[in-house]
Amino acid sequence: MFSDNKKPRPMNEFGGQPNRIEKNTKIKGDITSEADFRIDGKLEGNVTTSGKVVIGKDGYINGKVECVNADIEGRFNGELMVKDLLSLKSSATIEGTVTVAKLAVEPGATFNAACTMGKGVTATPKMQSTSKNEPAKAS
Repeated sequence: MFSDNKKPRPMNEFGGQPNRIEKNTKIKGDITSEADFRIDGKLEGNVTTSGKVVIGKDGYINGKVECVNADIEGRFNGELMVKDLLSLKSSATIEGTVTVAKLAVEPGATFNAACTMGKGVTATPKMQSTSKNEPAKAS
């Protein structure tokens, strides 16, 4: 018989072994996984994972990334949606749009992105506005 007492598994074992795209590797296409991902090469496409995405110092992603946590040392251009913590190291360069619950930025990181922050970030945020943005008027 099996015990109901399950030991928690480390995050990188959630959906299997972590995946890795090594330096000098270029991939075009979309990736879907439940495991963590580390990119040290170049990826043109989308990444969807229920784990963590790490972009190494030599790594580059151009596309859309949806994940729970992300650590970025390299470059990212596109749409980044992080359900929990996005950590930008000093060598990181981010361009595009970012939706995140929590953000940590080391001095030296380049963050040229439109950013939406808040608790309970969903993978597909719904933007609703109850008021119109109007230019300021001087009297």
